[in-house]
Amino acid sequence: MQFMETFFTDRLLAERLQFQHLNELHYMHQDAQVMATLGGVRSDQETRLFIFNNLHHWQRYGFGLWVFRDKISNEFVGRAGLRQTDVEGHDEVELAYALMAKFWGKGLATEMSEKILKIGFDLLGLQDIVCFTLTTNLASKRVIEKLGFKYEYDIIYADLPHLFYRLKV
Repeated sequence: MQFMETFFTDRLLAERLQFQHLNELHYMHQDAQVMATLGGVRSDQETRLFIFNNLHHWQRYGFGLWVFRDKISNEFVGRAGLRQTDVEGHDEVELAYALMAKFWGKGLATEMSEKILKIGFDLLGLQDIVCFTLTTNLASKRVIEKLGFKYEYDIIYADLPHLFYRLKV
């Protein structure tokens, strides 16, 4: 299976998530501010399992998460991608993203997501992609709606209330 290893946006470089990203992801996963809407901080072992599960996802589906860096400084910005997931008993492909707090409010989540959506629809041939966020995460809600996703309904995901959106070709 051929994977999309790398790509770029106007301001960012992306590379497929690998174990070599453990330290950066561990740093992200230890940041309480970043992880407040992503299930809470994770231990080193939980981050290793996160990477292992995502590598397995790449092998199984041919897509997954990428790590993003600033084109100029090469600084770790965050992670984003597409994931196969179960939402209330339905198989869905989810757009997922997380950025280090210092990069919030700069339009980078939107920039990453626009490119990932193009990959999903144009290269992978997906017909629709979902996105969901905690009801309290207003910044993520703005990104999702800016990308053109349409609200469908409220869900409970990971035992917490979320807003569920869908974007179709």
